[in-house]
Amino acid sequence: IAMYHAKESGRSNFQFFSAMMNEQATEKQALSGDLRHAVERNELFLAYQPVVDMGSGDIAGMEVLLRWRHPVIGLVSPVKFIPLAEDSGLILKIGEWVLRSACEQLREWQKQGYEVPRMAINLSAKQFRQKSLADTIASILAETGVESRYIGIEITESMLVQNIDEVVETLLKISNMGLEISIDDFGTGYSSLSYLKRFPINKLKI
Repeated sequence: IAMYHAKESGRSNFQFFSAMMNEQATEKQALSGDLRHAVERNELFLAYQPVVDMGSGDIAGMEVLLRWRHPVIGLVSPVKFIPLAEDSGLILKIGEWVLRSACEQLREWQKQGYEVPRMAINLSAKQFRQKSLADTIASILAETGVESRYIGIEITESMLVQNIDEVVETLLKISNMGLEISIDDFGTGYSSLSYLKRFPINKLKI
């Protein structure tokens, strides 16, 4: 357990085992098991955070946020359960559920006559590395009847660093479908503005 804490702290360091580490490991293991059933039990839900134009006060877009209401402990922080989902591979199933659910909600609002701005959906690194990602997105858009111009995809700049040719290919497929592509948390990694010229990026979130 101490070794894993050392690795999570950026390697090249040491950690002494403590009782708190054991408690955290036990909690992590329990949450991992519960997360496997969260989708089936409808414990996951989406929150829609508005992006407001400071000049006009109009809602210019929305960001889709994943939340988990645990039946026993209540709301679980995404900081806790998103890494668990990524480590276990559940993020692929959950990520597809998020995309489909967001599109279904958007379509429902449109049917009710609401003017819905673009929704931005975060992709995990594992989702982004899937070769079938563009096909999955296209299938969900067709299934829900949502036009691609209403959907934006957000990735972190760390996803751009590895396998650049594959990254460009994936981004081009998504961009050619008409989706907006944003880089989240730009400036926290090693990218530069000149480096970004290689990618079909529409928006930076600094």
